Amino acid sequence: MEAANFSVVMRTVKLSGREASVVRAIGFTNSMLGAEIQDYVRMESDDVTDVLNSLMAAGLVESIPYSEQIQLAEMPVTAFEVNPAYSHELKRALNRN
Repeated sequence: MEAANFSVVMRTVKLSGREASVVRAIGFTNSMLGAEIQDYVRMESDDVTDVLNSLMAAGLVESIPYSEQIQLAEMPVTAFEVNPAYSHELKRALNRN
């Protein structure tokens, strides 16, 4: 019998400066409301919404309640958290920035 060959493909996460700021704001322990993220990063709400949507589309960040995309009006009152499956990769990406 042959041993199963499992290869793990590690995804290298690369973040823009704005994405890195939003991930730092959210952190790795608790969820954070969109309004709190916006206060932390000091960006316009439409920019924060765009960045959150791109992070969510990549699967790096999740909304609570779950949504595939967040609307501008919903962003301030929606909670966001880092997807735990990517926490190690995100931490490495933040250290590179």
